[in-house]
Amino acid sequence: MTEPTRIFHNPRCSKSRQALELLTNQGIEPEIIRYLETPPTEQELSDILDALGYQPRELMRTGEKEYKELGLNNPDLSREQLIAAMVATPKLIERPIVLVNGKAAVGRPPENVLSIL
Repeated sequence: MTEPTRIFHNPRCSKSRQALELLTNQGIEPEIIRYLETPPTEQELSDILDALGYQPRELMRTGEKEYKELGLNNPDLSREQLIAAMVATPKLIERPIVLVNGKAAVGRPPENVLSIL
């Protein structure tokens, strides 16, 4: 049985809206997770990072003021500390993220999501 396609989505983000449109144009009605309102758990985010093959900073929006204010550029921070920071401040999580059947893609550019379908 296949898992439903999920998208960690921010409707205010043009890339996120474009990725969602690409999915629907493929006939896919994904489960939409508005991650700013319902952030992933630390375990979910860890699993997403593993599926992407990313380290936490690769999924962080390092240009956000919160990144600097929270001192997240400190190289001594552990994976767990960075994940906890993203869960506590979901604005730091890059978007959109699409998950399907154990695979993940960041929709920057939005066409990236097509590679996992």
